[in-house]
Parts: sequence; structure tokens; C-alpha cells
Amino acid sequence: MIIKAQHHPIIYPFFKFYTKWKISRNFRFVHFSGDYLEKGLPLLFIANHVSWWDGFWVFYLNLKLFKRKFHFMMLEEQLRKYSFFIKTGGYSVKKGNRSILESIQYTAGILKEQGNAVLLFPQGKIQSVYMPSFTFEKGIEKVLEKVENKIQIIFIVNMTDYFSYPKPALFIYYREYSGNSFKGSALQEEYNSFYHSCICEQQKKNDL
Repeated sequence: MIIKAQHHPIIYPFFKFYTKWKISRNFRFVHFSGDYLEKGLPLLFIANHVSWWDGFWVFYLNLKLFKRKFHFMMLEEQLRKYSFFIKTGGYSVKKGNRSILESIQYTAGILKEQGNAVLLFPQGKIQSVYMPSFTFEKGIEKVLEKVENKIQIIFIVNMTDYFSYPKPALFIYYREYSGNSFKGSALQEEYNSFYHSCICEQQKKNDL
């Protein structure tokens, strides 16, 4: 049995406040850059996984722009260790276990509801911010095979730069996936293309 997400009537609103406070306290500013057309559909966020901050960053973007009920998949051992996240939209996956099929089906079920959003890290683990590209595991494709309704897939790339300041600036790039294929290889190729364009854009920035 997987651990299913909850949205506690007190803890979830507090988590919204806490996320905004934590980011404002730790980053000099946050800059959003991207294209998105609101269609009133469930959202699947696909983001790079470079630190423990990633979930906070995507949740912050969701609060500011997409305004969906937020859900995110976590490794079961991590979710049990930080059980607070269960009450803020976290649910479990356990690699190498038959319950992974339940996690995939549960994710597809969340994506049936118009007001929901799910965050997945398709590379399946934290990797260096200096990775030239990302390799997606098979889970993302398996989830999309189970989704029978229309959804929007949003690519997200998070980057930080210090420039000449003690606090980093946070740059969040996003773009809707416009491809017709839900195959993992097609998503991976398109995401990496977007990721490289974000790097090029980031390199053009001056000391803001």
C-alpha cells in the first residue's frame, strides 16, 4: 500500500505561507520566465532535480502562477522520515517494489481532477546542477499511459546565480510541452532541448 497525499486544513495553508517566507528569506529575488496558456486542465510538472529545494521552488511557482492543488511524489523512505509532507500533498513511491504500479495509477487518478497538479522528477534522483542533460526513467511514460483525459505538461527548469551578492537569485523557467508523443524518449528530448535553451538564456544575464 502506498502512502496517499493529504491536504490538511491547517498544515497545507501553513505550508503555503512557510514556502513563501522561506524563499523570500533565502533568495535575493525570484524571476519567472516562460509561456503558458491556461486551459483549465490538470497539470503535470516535470522539473530538474538538483537539490532538496526543488519541491519548494515548484510549489512557489504554482502558488504564484498556476494555483492548483499541489501533489508530489516522494520516495517512501523519505516520506516516512519527513511525514509532515504527507499532509501537504506528498505521496509515496517505492522503487523495485510492486507498489510502484499503485503509485503510477494513483498519479493518473490525481490528474483526472481539473484543479490538481502533480510534480514529478523523471530522472528519479538528485543530480548535479552541472549535468549537460537528463535521462528520464520509465515511470513518466507509464504514468502518461494511464492518463485517459486531457492534461497539460509543464516543463520547469530551476537555476540559481549569486552574481556579486551573498544571497543567490532564483530563476524559474517554464514552458508547456507542445509535442504529440507521450513517449518517455520524446519528453526527454524536448525537455533537454528546453533545458539547454534555459542555460543559454541564463548565460546572457548580467549582474541583476
